[in-house]
Amino acid sequence: MALRINDKAPDFEAETTQGKIKFHDWIGDSYAILFSHPKDFTPVCTTELGYLAKLEPEFKKRNVKVMGLSVDPVTDHERWRGDIKEVTGGDVQYPMIGDHDLKVAKLYDMLPGDAGDTSSGRTAATNATVRTVFIIGPDKLIKATLQYPMSSGRNFDEVLRLVDSIQLTAQHKVATPVNWKNGEDVIIVPAVSDDEARTRFPGGWKALKPYLRIVPQPKAPREG
Repeated sequence: MALRINDKAPDFEAETTQGKIKFHDWIGDSYAILFSHPKDFTPVCTTELGYLAKLEPEFKKRNVKVMGLSVDPVTDHERWRGDIKEVTGGDVQYPMIGDHDLKVAKLYDMLPGDAGDTSSGRTAATNATVRTVFIIGPDKLIKATLQYPMSSGRNFDEVLRLVDSIQLTAQHKVATPVNWKNGEDVIIVPAVSDDEARTRFPGGWKALKPYLRIVPQPKAPREG
């Protein structure tokens, strides 16, 4: 069954490049990004993992843990790290799951149930659907999912922007408009009455329509 926003992220145990983990325990009180790629030693994935390695400190600032996944064995992940660093300059420090028996890929509906139980003989093409980003909250609920075709590299700056929006809107009764970036104006959600808004946003707001009230971004939690 497909996983949707607000579903509980399935828990699992898996071998990673940093040892065996139990997923929910590993998340703890943090947000988490679980992202998958079809195959090690492939061109687009090499650029993606390297860029994410360089961006990981920004996720850490936001209390977000990062974990990669493919159906390759952990030993392949370890060998591939050198290529990633050589090509991109990004030194992968986040753990990567070796899902060689396809259990996690099937659990997260990235492969069909009849895909078998081994990665042996599988190619990037047969793993094409193992190319998803899950953003998961401390409550272990799925906050967002993104899926990409093999030919299109992911935009991890957009994933970071999405995390900023998710965390901000979880703390304040606001929504973020189109193309919003951290620090820009936001929208008061329609469920907040004008009376409540005067208390929450004493500096006032700009009403473009009765249902569209623009207000400066409240401080994010990490800004104190």
